Amino acid sequence: MVKLSVIVPFYNVQQYAPDTLRSLRANARDDYEFILVDDCSRDGTPGILERAERELPGAVVVRHERNGGLATARNTGLDRARGEYLTFLDGDDWLAPGYYDQLIQHMDELGCDFLRTDHVQCTARARSVHRVPHGRRGVVMDPRAAILPADRSTSVDYAYAWAGIYHRRLAEKGLLHFTDGLRTAEDRPWIWRLHREAESFAVVGLLGVFYRRGVASSLTQIGDVRQLDFLRAFDQVIAETAADRNADELLPKAVRTYCAIISHHLGSIERFEPPVARKLKSLSAAALRRMPQDVLNEALDSMDLARATRLRRLRRRPSPAGAAA
Repeated sequence: MVKLSVIVPFYNVQQYAPDTLRSLRANARDDYEFILVDDCSRDGTPGILERAERELPGAVVVRHERNGGLATARNTGLDRARGEYLTFLDGDDWLAPGYYDQLIQHMDELGCDFLRTDHVQCTARARSVHRVPHGRRGVVMDPRAAILPADRSTSVDYAYAWAGIYHRRLAEKGLLHFTDGLRTAEDRPWIWRLHREAESFAVVGLLGVFYRRGVASSLTQIGDVRQLDFLRAFDQVIAETAADRNADELLPKAVRTYCAIISHHLGSIERFEPPVARKLKSLSAAALRRMPQDVLNEALDSMDLARATRLRRLRRRPSPAGAAA
């Protein structure tokens, strides 16, 4: 049986894919499989993956005829995965040698539905360690209990799918697939669903994923309309949380986080193309008006004056009829 399936989407990353693949080779094992999803790359990435399929033990290449985005590419990999455990890596990131062996050892010992791990963020030559915002390490807990408090960063705010490992039973329950077609913030509804519906999780202080920031082709660096999919992602978080049995407790966290993300994008609005910036404002205003207004008022009252004022002003902004993300 395959012990671990690693799902790795690639899209126009010919500059970085060789590092990613070398790091997978340094983690290879007879019972691991590496599902390499080419999301219709237009550069030299397909040729690099073709060689990897021959040279990397356990490699399987799947090609998209049309670009579908990260969420869709991960779903393609999930549909092909056979492992007892599953994890993700992005095609421009890399791993420390032997990292997956350590990760599986923790998973076998703890026996939970999923584990979350710390990671190293890499911007040019700078390196910084980013920790899961959860104090207890190596202790199995109810993931629902780790969503709150609303006014502090918690593990649902650490939404990196590749910073962890997941038991196959979560896929069988329908908890690991992403919302198809989301082009950014695809991890947000996914991590909230995991925390609401999985039965157990743990955090371990293991460093082994190196997350590359500042990549020119990354959507976090591009101010086009695809960035606005964060509104669709958080609308989904709000809708699903509102239907939860503990909606009264959890909605303040979801609403406050949504507000913080809207404020973040407004604070760097100059990086968007002018038509996209205008759309960001109008769609964000409509999103604020769609939220439960009593919960929104409490969230704004709990935020600092600058952000609260920006969002209150935005909420009063007229929006076109039928505006939707």
